[in-house]
Amino acid sequence: MNLHRQSGILLHPTSLSGTPGIGTIGKAAYEFVDWLEKGHQTLWQILPLGPTGYGDSPYASFSTFAGNPLLIDLALLVQNGRADEKDMVPPAGMTTAGAIDYGAVVHWKLSALTRCAAYFLTHGSARDRAAYEAFKQDNADWLTTYADFMSIKQHYDAVAMRQGTGGARLWNVLWPEALATCDAAAVAAWESEHGEDIEQIKVVQFFFDDQWRALKSYANAKGISIIGDIPIFVAPDSADVWSCQKLFQLDARGMPCVVAGVPPDYFSATGQLWGNPLYNWDAMKADGYDWWIRRIRRTLKLTDCVRIDHFRGFESYWAIPAGSPTAVNGTWQPGPGIDLFFAIRAALGDIPVIAEDLGVITDGVRQLRDDTGFPGMKVLQFAFDPDEAGKDGMTNAFLPHTYPHRCVVYTGTHDNDTLQGWLNAAPDSAVRIAAEYATGRSLSAAEARALSDDGTVCAGLIRAALASVADYAVIPLQDVLALGTEARMNTPNTIGGNWAWRVPPGALTDSHAAQLAFLSDLYGRGGQRSLVQF
Repeated sequence: MNLHRQSGILLHPTSLSGTPGIGTIGKAAYEFVDWLEKGHQTLWQILPLGPTGYGDSPYASFSTFAGNPLLIDLALLVQNGRADEKDMVPPAGMTTAGAIDYGAVVHWKLSALTRCAAYFLTHGSARDRAAYEAFKQDNADWLTTYADFMSIKQHYDAVAMRQGTGGARLWNVLWPEALATCDAAAVAAWESEHGEDIEQIKVVQFFFDDQWRALKSYANAKGISIIGDIPIFVAPDSADVWSCQKLFQLDARGMPCVVAGVPPDYFSATGQLWGNPLYNWDAMKADGYDWWIRRIRRTLKLTDCVRIDHFRGFESYWAIPAGSPTAVNGTWQPGPGIDLFFAIRAALGDIPVIAEDLGVITDGVRQLRDDTGFPGMKVLQFAFDPDEAGKDGMTNAFLPHTYPHRCVVYTGTHDNDTLQGWLNAAPDSAVRIAAEYATGRSLSAAEARALSDDGTVCAGLIRAALASVADYAVIPLQDVLALGTEARMNTPNTIGGNWAWRVPPGALTDSHAAQLAFLSDLYGRGGQRSLVQF
């Protein structure tokens, strides 16, 4: 992956405002691309695009291949003759701005999309129907399995709700054994009895794919590359685990034997208990890592570059006994190492990947990252902890003057507080280091806090990221807007209230774009109108 100096913005499309309940890939997304162009930004980084499940997290999707139906823009469906406008009316009280109420959005929008799919199958034009048939053929390796899974899941979720067991919806808990074990005959029988539901699920995926590809083409035409995101692990309640059980460390019923997470680190004192089933790497190797190859191929059809979350798990991963209350009592187990990436490269060639190399990083992880040739990540918020930085504040590898060229610098990630929120809550010692770094001045603690409170330090740290030698610089939009903790996207190891932030209406101003353009041009990142190269 041959990087050249660029900069961009981290923003998931769900965070856009202007559409009922949740951000979509419609008009507001196109306007955001226009704003990026005004700001001379050439990178748009997003979170995973899959359909969100438990906890509304894009990192816990019902499928690593499918798109999130909640991102589909209903107005575009009507505009393109694929839906009836009367089916699109949102419930009273659902606003076009403010935090996402996922429960209300899911209840309304998935029902609306089902009606849209039924309309399309009855009234779709010959051209659209041909495009749909081509989509099904091109994506047959995952689409039918996903549609089967969601059809069965919707049925047994409804059964669980009627029985008052709504919390026990996992396929390996609630479904009949033949379906839970993905028995071919049982699945075929289900398909024959539920063909209409399954076809509608496929149509909704066509809607997403068609709208996303149009948006991506629009961004690419303006010289903006989209950086996607792949979680290293997949959700237990997913078509991926259900249909490929031999590729995971499961018992005969499909229950995880061990689950994923990370040990205690700077995000959490008890580690992070993610709960994802862990891979059976021997089984994956035996079939040439076909599932991983298909996964990355699909992601790179939807994006121009991909960030792989928790890259260190390929060198070794933290295996936690199933049922553990926290991640503390896990053990490190060897991952596939470079062997996986040799197989991917043999199948796909050199691919544009960013390795999320944060957390407990060892020499072995660094060696794997360097052997793959993938750039790693630097996060500015980690640069100003006095315990990490040393007495002189100059020994922390996250400080911009210590970066290698081949890396991507962020002021923060989706798991961090916003930059201004972090400054507001940080101890005076950390704020002082950050303020002195941002301003180039010797400051007292009180002076540093005053400059933090008025936004000077936040702006200065963004400038430091863009000025650094890191080939890529990506700034969360919340930091560009200098928003506080109220705009935080996710707090790890918590449930509820995450992933809900939306851009305040009118926040994407010309003045913000002009400042970004000035800084990007000043530091040699603006004006690059070519896409990600590799």
